[in-house]
Amino acid sequence: MRALVQRVTQARVSVAGAVLGDIGPGLMILVCAMRGDTGAEAEKLAARVSKLRVFRDDRDRMNRSLLDVGGAALVVSQFTLAADTRGGNRPGFSAAAAPEDGQQLYERFAAHLQGLGVPVATGRFGADMQVSLVNDGPVTIWIDTDV
Repeated sequence: MRALVQRVTQARVSVAGAVLGDIGPGLMILVCAMRGDTGAEAEKLAARVSKLRVFRDDRDRMNRSLLDVGGAALVVSQFTLAADTRGGNRPGFSAAAAPEDGQQLYERFAAHLQGLGVPVATGRFGADMQVSLVNDGPVTIWIDTDV
């Protein structure tokens, strides 16, 4: 699986003007299931994200995790993270999991993250969503489970 993680002071996701998820300080997490991923990758990614030390400690160093600071996570499905742009100007998405698998793995990621003690808000899988956020730092990190 693949995730783009952003440290935020706030983030929100809406569909057709209705707010589905809204958080204060924490992480905005765009998640993509890749072809061949299993539930094990979803849980591994959730565990890594929950322990990712990107929040400031008392010496202003990035040394605290989402769990350490009691932050929340806004988890949004994002199949375009699987984009392959090597073949020209139009990205290809064949590396992304099939929609049924992608939804199951996205939901498993969010559920496992919540089970680890992180308050989780989500978007709607497959929907045309509008995401707004205030990136804090800015801190933006790419994570792949196969690396």
